[in-house]
Amino acid sequence: MPEYQDLENFKAPKDFHGKSSIYVQLWRTINTFLFKLSPDFIPGFRNYILRLFGAKIGKGVKIKSSAKIHYPWKLKIGDHSWIGYNCDIYNVCELEIGSHVSIAHNVTICGGSHDLQKKNFEIIKMKKIEIQDEAWIANNVFIGPEVIIKKGAAIGANSSTFKNLDEGIIYVGNPAKPIKKRHSS
Repeated sequence: MPEYQDLENFKAPKDFHGKSSIYVQLWRTINTFLFKLSPDFIPGFRNYILRLFGAKIGKGVKIKSSAKIHYPWKLKIGDHSWIGYNCDIYNVCELEIGSHVSIAHNVTICGGSHDLQKKNFEIIKMKKIEIQDEAWIANNVFIGPEVIIKKGAAIGANSSTFKNLDEGIIYVGNPAKPIKKRHSS
């Protein structure tokens, strides 16, 4: 018998996905055969598919076909924002991305966790993640649950954050620490 976690009877909460299991499977099928196979030069097609599944997508948004968005009905993106190659958007909570946000490649945004105090490894749906206007998220960044990245903040490559980032500040490291102000000119 496992001492710290017993996954034999693990089950996600009934309302965890925010939609029925059939709807979730339909999204995964459409994602696999239409979204991921669409050429990168037609981002409007991917935006259209995401909107069909409940995402609120602004104008001029560019999402690469290799980006993985788990739950489009929990996604809101402002105008002229980018999501790069191989990003993993595990948005079990609401995720709001502002306008003119640049999310580079291989970024992971994770909106869930597990209760390590419970042997059944209960999954926890966290509160909203927010990336405000004009933020820049560089390659290979990890953004943890309930984080707010404020307007104009930048987080350098290979960094991780589990705390809110202040407006107009550049952060680097694991965990991310402020290094200087970002200039607007």
